Amino acid sequence: MNSYPKISIVSPVYKAEAIIEQLVLELQTTLGNLGVTYEIILVNDASPDNSGKIIQEMSKKDPKIIGVQLSRNFGQHPAILAGLSKAIGEWVVVMDCDLQDQPKEIAKLYKKALEGFDVVLAKRTERKDSFLKKMTSKVFYKVFNFLAGVQMNSEIANFGIYKKKVIDSILLMGDSIIFFPLFVKWVGFKQTAIEIKHSERNAGTSSYSFLKLLQLGFNTIISFSDKPLKLFLNFGIAISLLSFVGVIVVFIKTIFGEIEVMGYSSIFISICLFSGIIITILGVIGIYLGKLFDQVKNRPTYIINYNEENQ
Repeated sequence: MNSYPKISIVSPVYKAEAIIEQLVLELQTTLGNLGVTYEIILVNDASPDNSGKIIQEMSKKDPKIIGVQLSRNFGQHPAILAGLSKAIGEWVVVMDCDLQDQPKEIAKLYKKALEGFDVVLAKRTERKDSFLKKMTSKVFYKVFNFLAGVQMNSEIANFGIYKKKVIDSILLMGDSIIFFPLFVKWVGFKQTAIEIKHSERNAGTSSYSFLKLLQLGFNTIISFSDKPLKLFLNFGIAISLLSFVGVIVVFIKTIFGEIEVMGYSSIFISICLFSGIIITILGVIGIYLGKLFDQVKNRPTYIINYNEENQ
C-alpha cells in the first residue's frame, strides 16, 4: 500500500501566531472533505513571535503536521523552497499563511488539476488588498515583465497546486536568488489558472513593503535576465550615433567658418553626459558581476535548524 500522502501543503510562516491554528484547522477540514491523504508542512522563517512554538506543539499532537524551523530569516521564497524539499505528496499546494489564500479553494484547484494539468494557479480577480497595494503591484509587474522579458500576472502569486515532477524540477534550479512564481513559469509543463476567492487579511500586516518588493524585483531581474545590459548597449549605440552626427555637423560648420571658437558649455555638457553614461553602464556591469560572485559561492539559500524540527 502506498504510504505517501496524496497532497502536501507547504506554507511559509512569519508573524502568524494569531492565525496559524485557524489555518491548520481549515486545511484539515478541506482535505478531510476531499477524502485524500495529506501532510501539512509549516516553515517557520525565524518568526520573532511564537509561531515556531505553536508549530512545534501542533506537530507533536498530529503526525500529519510537519514543522520546519529555519536557522534565521531567509525570506518568503527561500522558505517555500525549504518546505518543498520536505514535500513527498503526489500533488503539492503552496499557499501563504495569512488566510488571504482560502484553504477551501484547494478543492477547486485539485479538481482542475485532475483534468490533466501539471500546474493549476490561483487567479485573484478581486484582490482584497488596499488600493495602494494593488496599484503598486500592477506597476511593479509591468516594469518587471518589461525588464525580465517574461509575462507575469499581478493577479497570480504563490497559491496553486503543482504536480510533484514540477516541484522536483524547481528544486533542481540552482539560482541564488529565488522567486517562486518565476521558477514555476520557467520550468513549463502543462499550466492553467482558475479564478478563486481572495480574503481580507485576518491578522497582521504584509511583510513586503514597497521597498522590499522593489528590492526583490531588482534582484530577480538581475539574476534572471540580461535585458538591462542590452538596453544600455542599445542606449550606448544610440548616443554614439548621435555623437557621430554631431561631430560631422561641427566639422562641416568649421570648414565653412561658421564656428571659430568651441564653446565651453558644449564641452562641459559633453564630458558630464558621457561620464555619467559610462559610470552607469559600469555600475550595471558591476551589479551583474556581484550577483555572479554570489552564485559561484554556491551558498545554501536556506538552512534548516534540525534540532528544533518536529516531524
